[in-house]
Amino acid sequence: MQITIFSFGYKHSFPEADIIWDMRFLPNPYYVPELKERTGLDRYVADYVLENNVAQEFLKLFIPAFLFTVDKHSAAGREALLFAVGCTGGKHRSVAVTEYLGRLLQSRQHELSIYHRDIEKE
Repeated sequence: MQITIFSFGYKHSFPEADIIWDMRFLPNPYYVPELKERTGLDRYVADYVLENNVAQEFLKLFIPAFLFTVDKHSAAGREALLFAVGCTGGKHRSVAVTEYLGRLLQSRQHELSIYHRDIEKE
Protein backbone atom coordinates (compact mmCIF):
# COMPACT_ATOMS: atom_id res chain seq x y z
CA MET A 1 0.00 0.00 0.00
CA GLN A 2 1.20 3.50 -0.83
CA ILE A 3 1.01 5.74 2.25
CA THR A 4 1.41 9.49 1.95
CA ILE A 5 1.64 11.70 5.01
CA PHE A 6 1.84 15.45 4.57
CA SER A 7 1.74 18.49 6.78
CA PHE A 8 -0.33 21.57 6.01
CA GLY A 9 -1.44 24.87 7.50
CA TYR A 10 -5.12 25.53 8.03
CA LYS A 11 -4.60 29.19 7.18
CA HIS A 12 -3.42 28.16 3.69
CA SER A 13 -6.55 26.11 2.80
CA PHE A 14 -8.09 22.82 3.80
CA PRO A 15 -6.47 19.82 2.07
CA GLU A 16 -7.92 16.84 0.28
CA ALA A 17 -6.97 13.67 2.16
CA ASP A 18 -8.45 10.40 3.36
CA ILE A 19 -7.79 11.26 7.01
CA ILE A 20 -6.98 14.67 8.53
CA TRP A 21 -5.57 15.34 12.01
CA ASP A 22 -5.49 18.70 13.76
CA MET A 23 -2.38 19.40 15.85
CA ARG A 24 -3.32 22.92 16.97
CA PHE A 25 -3.71 21.73 20.57
CA LEU A 26 0.05 21.07 20.90
CA PRO A 27 2.43 23.73 22.25
CA ASN A 28 3.16 26.26 19.49
CA PRO A 29 6.83 27.09 18.76
CA TYR A 30 5.65 30.15 16.83
CA TYR A 31 5.41 32.00 20.14
CA VAL A 32 8.96 31.11 21.22
CA PRO A 33 11.28 33.76 19.72
CA GLU A 34 14.25 31.42 19.19
CA LEU A 35 12.04 28.79 17.47
CA LYS A 36 9.64 30.98 15.48
CA GLU A 37 11.73 31.16 12.29
CA ARG A 38 12.69 27.47 12.36
CA THR A 39 10.53 24.55 11.20
CA GLY A 40 9.42 21.22 12.59
CA LEU A 41 12.35 19.64 10.73
CA ASP A 42 14.64 21.28 13.29
CA ARG A 43 15.41 19.06 16.28
CA TYR A 44 14.78 21.87 18.79
CA VAL A 45 11.36 22.62 17.33
CA ALA A 46 10.44 18.93 17.16
CA ASP A 47 11.51 18.46 20.78
CA TYR A 48 9.45 21.47 21.84
CA VAL A 49 6.39 20.07 20.06
CA LEU A 50 6.77 16.41 21.03
CA GLU A 51 8.62 16.31 24.36
CA ASN A 52 5.95 17.62 26.74
CA ASN A 53 3.12 16.07 28.75
CA VAL A 54 0.36 16.99 26.29
CA ALA A 55 2.17 15.54 23.27
CA GLN A 56 3.29 12.44 25.16
CA GLU A 57 -0.27 11.73 26.33
CA PHE A 58 -1.58 12.30 22.80
CA LEU A 59 1.02 10.01 21.20
CA LYS A 60 0.37 7.28 23.76
CA LEU A 61 -3.30 7.27 22.74
CA PHE A 62 -2.88 8.11 19.07
CA ILE A 63 -0.09 5.77 17.89
CA PRO A 64 -2.03 2.53 18.47
CA ALA A 65 -5.05 3.98 16.63
CA PHE A 66 -2.84 5.25 13.79
CA LEU A 67 -1.11 1.88 13.31
CA PHE A 68 -4.43 0.03 13.62
CA THR A 69 -5.88 2.25 10.88
CA VAL A 70 -2.92 1.64 8.58
CA ASP A 71 -2.99 -2.12 9.20
CA LYS A 72 -6.74 -2.48 8.63
CA HIS A 73 -6.71 -0.44 5.43
CA SER A 74 -3.78 -2.51 4.18
CA ALA A 75 -5.49 -5.79 5.11
CA ALA A 76 -8.60 -4.65 3.24
CA GLY A 77 -6.51 -4.35 0.08
CA ARG A 78 -6.46 -0.59 -0.13
CA GLU A 79 -3.87 0.56 -2.66
CA ALA A 80 -3.23 4.03 -1.22
CA LEU A 81 -3.90 6.06 1.92
CA LEU A 82 -3.43 9.81 2.23
CA PHE A 83 -3.00 11.33 5.69
CA ALA A 84 -2.88 15.10 6.31
CA VAL A 85 -1.54 16.58 9.55
CA GLY A 86 -2.46 20.21 10.17
CA CYS A 87 -1.57 23.13 12.38
CA THR A 88 -2.13 26.85 11.98
CA GLY A 89 0.66 27.67 9.54
CA GLY A 90 1.97 24.26 8.51
CA LYS A 91 5.51 25.05 9.59
CA HIS A 92 6.06 23.74 13.13
CA ARG A 93 3.68 21.33 14.87
CA SER A 94 2.27 19.54 11.82
CA VAL A 95 5.75 19.11 10.36
CA ALA A 96 7.15 17.62 13.58
CA VAL A 97 4.24 15.19 13.91
CA THR A 98 4.37 14.22 10.22
CA GLU A 99 8.07 13.40 10.50
CA TYR A 100 7.43 11.41 13.68
CA LEU A 101 4.69 9.36 12.00
CA GLY A 102 6.93 8.77 9.00
CA ARG A 103 9.63 7.33 11.24
CA LEU A 104 7.06 4.98 12.78
CA LEU A 105 6.15 3.58 9.37
CA GLN A 106 9.66 3.22 7.93
CA SER A 107 10.05 -0.36 9.13
CA ARG A 108 6.69 -1.49 7.75
CA GLN A 109 6.05 -3.04 4.36
CA HIS A 110 4.50 0.00 2.71
CA GLU A 111 5.65 2.54 0.17
CA LEU A 112 5.96 5.78 2.13
CA SER A 113 5.93 9.36 0.91
CA ILE A 114 6.23 12.41 3.16
CA TYR A 115 6.01 16.06 2.23
CA HIS A 116 5.30 19.43 3.81
CA ARG A 117 2.84 21.40 1.72
CA ASP A 118 3.10 24.79 3.44
CA ILE A 119 6.47 24.74 5.20
CA GLU A 120 7.86 27.60 3.08
CA LYS A 121 4.78 29.85 3.33
CA GLU A 122 4.37 32.76 5.73
